[in-house]
Amino acid sequence: MLSNQIIEQSFAELMGKRFSDYANLVILSRAIPDARDGLKPVQRRILYAMYQEGNTHEKPYRKSAKTVGYVMGTYHPHGDTAIYETMVRMAQWWKMGQVLIQGHGNFGSLDADPPAAMRYTESRLSALASEMLRDIEKDTVTFIPNYDNSAQQPAVLPSRFPNLLVNGASGIAVGFATDIPTHNLGEVIDAAIAQMKDPQISLDELMQYVKGPDFPTGGIVQGVSGIRKAFDTGRGQLIIRARTHVEEPKGSKVKKIVISELPYEVVKSKLVGQIDELVMERKIEGAIAVRDETGRKEADMKQVRIVIDIRKEADEQAILNYLYKNTDLQIYYNYNMNVIHEGTIRQMGLKQLLGAYIEHQKEVVTRRSQFDLDKKVNREHVVEGLIRAKSILRQIVDTIMDSEDRADAKRNIMEAYGFTELQADAILNIQLASLTRLDIVKLEKERAALEKEIAELREILGSEKRLIQVITQELREIKKKYAGERRTEIQGEIEEIKVDLAMQINAEDCIVTLTNEGYAKRTSPRSFKSMGGTIETCGVKEGDRVRHFVETNTSHTALFFTQDGKYFATLVNSLPDDKWKDIGSALVNVIPLEKQQRIVGFAVVEDFKRPLFVYHVSSRGMIKKTPLAEYETNRSSALVAAKLKSADDEFVSVFVADEAGDFLVATRDGMGIRFPRVEVGATGRASSGVKAIALGAGDQVVSLLPVEPDDQRAFSLVTREGIVKRTRIADIPLQGRAGKGVQLIRKRKTHPHQLLAINISNTMYALTEQNEWQLIPSEQVIINEQGGIGRSLVEGGIKDLVFEAVLPTEESPADAAGKSPAGASPQHASGDQISLFPDDPGKEKD
Repeated sequence: MLSNQIIEQSFAELMGKRFSDYANLVILSRAIPDARDGLKPVQRRILYAMYQEGNTHEKPYRKSAKTVGYVMGTYHPHGDTAIYETMVRMAQWWKMGQVLIQGHGNFGSLDADPPAAMRYTESRLSALASEMLRDIEKDTVTFIPNYDNSAQQPAVLPSRFPNLLVNGASGIAVGFATDIPTHNLGEVIDAAIAQMKDPQISLDELMQYVKGPDFPTGGIVQGVSGIRKAFDTGRGQLIIRARTHVEEPKGSKVKKIVISELPYEVVKSKLVGQIDELVMERKIEGAIAVRDETGRKEADMKQVRIVIDIRKEADEQAILNYLYKNTDLQIYYNYNMNVIHEGTIRQMGLKQLLGAYIEHQKEVVTRRSQFDLDKKVNREHVVEGLIRAKSILRQIVDTIMDSEDRADAKRNIMEAYGFTELQADAILNIQLASLTRLDIVKLEKERAALEKEIAELREILGSEKRLIQVITQELREIKKKYAGERRTEIQGEIEEIKVDLAMQINAEDCIVTLTNEGYAKRTSPRSFKSMGGTIETCGVKEGDRVRHFVETNTSHTALFFTQDGKYFATLVNSLPDDKWKDIGSALVNVIPLEKQQRIVGFAVVEDFKRPLFVYHVSSRGMIKKTPLAEYETNRSSALVAAKLKSADDEFVSVFVADEAGDFLVATRDGMGIRFPRVEVGATGRASSGVKAIALGAGDQVVSLLPVEPDDQRAFSLVTREGIVKRTRIADIPLQGRAGKGVQLIRKRKTHPHQLLAINISNTMYALTEQNEWQLIPSEQVIINEQGGIGRSLVEGGIKDLVFEAVLPTEESPADAAGKSPAGASPQHASGDQISLFPDDPGKEKD
C-alpha cells in the first residue's frame, strides 16, 4: 500500500546530505589510496581477482578481457574502460616504481601511444604483486561483501612491502587530490625497518635511508628542502630535470646534446615536438635539428635517446637552460600525500605513512600467526590421538566394525577410549590401505616439529620484539629479491635558471621605431637604406609621425616606461619585423599595455651591467634615480619601475644616463632649474625619489634635459601658443636641487605662456590644433638671454611636439659604440627619448 505521507525537508539540507554522501563515496571508494596497502579499490579488486583465478607470474599469460570481465562482474561494476585503464597503468614500467602486472602485447609507450584493446593483450600478476597478496588466505585481512553480497572481497591487501611509497599514487576526488611519487623499494624497506626498531626516530634520520623520490624514468631531482617539507607535512615542491650529456663526434662540425632520461610522466613525443618547434622558429641560436633515436623494440624503449644537433661553437649550457625554462625538459612536481587512514582522509608525512604501514604489518603477521597457531595446535592434537590410536589399533578396528554407521563409530570410539571429536574424525579418516604404514616414529617427529613451531608462534604473539623481528626478516627477503639501484639522482636545492635570451636568438642589426600613435616595428638596415635612408620615408599611418628611432640589435632589450610607474621589457627580436615602408604593429599587440597607460620613456639596452641609471621625473617635481641593473628581467608582464607619491601625480619623462653632468628642468609656467646630477641619490625601483624643483601653485614639470657642465649649446623652448625661444644652457645658473629656479621666458601679464617642452634639437614638428604636422624652423630664432621673449612660429597653437636630435658626427665619441644611420633620431616633447642621448655629446650610444 502506497503511503501518502509528505515529509517536509529543506532543499539545501537535502542537497548537502546527498552531495556529502557522494563526496564521501568518491574519496573513500574511488580516488584516494589506502595508507596501508597504497591501493585504490579498483586496483585492489583487480589484483585479488587475478590471484583468485590463479593468474600469477609462474603461469602463462591470460587474456586481459577475461580478467576485466571477471572483475566487473564480481567486484567492480563501474565499466570495463576504467578497469582496463587501471590494469594498463599497473603494467607500465614508466609509471610504476615496480610493476604489479606483467603485460604481454601493446600496453602503450613513453610517447603516450594508447594501449591495444583488451581483447588483444594478455596479462598476469608480477612476482612482486604476489607479495601484496601473500598469506591472504590465512585470515590476515578483513573481508567485506561485494556490491551485490554474492561474494567476499578484501578491505585491504596484506601488502608485504610498503607499496604506497614504492609505487606512489595520483588521483582527484571531490575537494581533495593526491600526488605521491614513486620511491626506491630498498630505501623504503630500510626506513620501515629503522622506524620499527626505533619508533622515536627523527625525520632527518629517516632521510638517511629515503633520499627522496626515485622515478622509473630516472632523471635528476632538485629541491632537498622541498622533499624534507613533503616528508614532514605531506606537501612540498621539487623539480625534475632530464639527464643529458654532450657528445662531440670526431671530424664532425656539430655537437650533440643527448637526452638519456626524462622527467617523470613527460611524454617523449611531446617533448621532441616542443624542442623541434623552437628550433624551426629559430628561437634557439645554435640548434640545428632534433630527432628521436630511441629504439622501437620493447627492450630498447627503456633506453631513451633524444639528440639535439648544435653548432660546434654553440654554448650547450645556455641552450639547455633555455630548454629547461621553455619545455618539459624540466618540470615541477608537487607532493600532496593525501591518503585514507582509519576511515578518513589525512595528509601524512613520511614517518606517519611508515607508521601506518608498520601497524598494518603488525596486524597482518599477528593474524597470520594466530591462524597458523590454531591450525598447528589442532594438528598436534590430531597427531597425539593418532599416536595413542596406534597402540590400540585392533581394538579400535573391532569397535568400528561393531558400529552401525560412521556417526555411531565416532561416538563409540570417543566413549570407549576417551578420544576427542577431532581425534575420532582423524582416526575414522585413516584408509585401510594405510594402516600398515602408520609409522609411529614419523608421527613422533611431526609432533616434535609441531611443538617447536607452536612455541615460536606463541613467542611471536606474546612478544612485540619478536613480532618486529619476523616483519624485518621478511622485508629484508623482499628487498634482496626485488630491490634495484636508485634510478633518480638527488641534488641540492632548486637551481635558479638564468637564461641569456640574447644568446638564444639570431643576433642581427636592426632599426626600431615607435610612432606618436604607438606603432612599433623592427626593420633591417637594408630595407631602411633601400627606401632612402631617412625618417621621412618611414611608413606611418596618415597623420602619424616617428617619435623614437634607434639603431640597435635583435639581441638587445627594449624597455617601455609608462606614466603610472610601470615598465615592460622585451627582446628587440620580439618586436614585429616589418619593412621600412610598413606602418608596424600597435604597441598593445607587442606588450600588455592597459587602456589608460601611455609610454613616456623608451630605451634599448645592450648590457644591464653598465654603470648607468634610470631617471624618472614626475609632473609634481620629483626625480628618482635607480641603477639600470635593477630593471633586468625575463618577465614580459608589467613590473614596478617607480612609485608616485600622490594620486594626482604622473611621470612625464623617463630616461637613462650616467651620473656626470647636470639636469635642466622646465615647468609649464616657464620656470627652469639646472643642478648637478650627483645631487640625486640612487634608490630602489619601488621608491619615489627626491624633489627636483620647488613648484609654484598650480605649476608642473613638463621637461627635463641631461646636459654637460659649461654646456655652450642652445636649447629650444616651445609654448602651447606656438612661441619658440632659444637660450644657451650655460646662461642658466647652476644651483642646488629643489630650488625655485629662474624664469626661462618673460611672463605675460595677460594670457601667460604655457610651456610644452624644452629640447636641444634644431628640427621640430608641431601638431597643430588642425591635426596637421608643421615643421618649426627654430634656426630662424635668435639666441637670447634666459628671461627674454621668443618668436611666434606656429599660428593657432600646438597640441604636441616631436623633436629630431642632431646626429653625432663621425668624429664624435658616440661613433665608438656604433655609427647611426643617415637621418635623425626623433624625440618627444616630454623628453622621453632615452636610447641613449644622441643629442648629448660625449655619451656612448647604447
